[in-house]
Amino acid sequence: MKIKIAFFLSFLMVAFFAHAQSLSVASPEISLKNQKGETVILSSLRGKVVLVDFWASWCGPCRQANRHLKKLYEKYKNQGFEIYSITEDYTKTPWIEAIKADKITWTQVFDEGGAVANQWHIAYLPTTFLLDKTGKIVAAELEGKALETQLKKLL
Repeated sequence: MKIKIAFFLSFLMVAFFAHAQSLSVASPEISLKNQKGETVILSSLRGKVVLVDFWASWCGPCRQANRHLKKLYEKYKNQGFEIYSITEDYTKTPWIEAIKADKITWTQVFDEGGAVANQWHIAYLPTTFLLDKTGKIVAAELEGKALETQLKKLL
């Protein structure tokens, strides 16, 4: 138990420093299925700047964030920006309905049972990590103008 707590605290410190100092930390691999049942591997997006976004359909702040992400994605997707959204919904139906309702067009995957959220030590939703073109985490929890500013630098 002490090892898990120490690892979690160290991960939080890395995320904080990645946000504050643009420290590059290799992101763990993710391999999950999208709404069509196709496996999408995070590393398949190398060469693009990727926002890893943990969210859920039942999360009000997540749904609000989707509105901003939609604008950001439309503005920068042709310049090499991708969003890899990982739902923490309990079942697929509300997730798929939310994708349709929010008119989300970026990569969506389902974290059945929350294994990836556990691996990434996700404590709340939404949680985001910005990856550079090599797949390294360079920032965490950026929103609004701060996210767009960092995104422009990486593109």
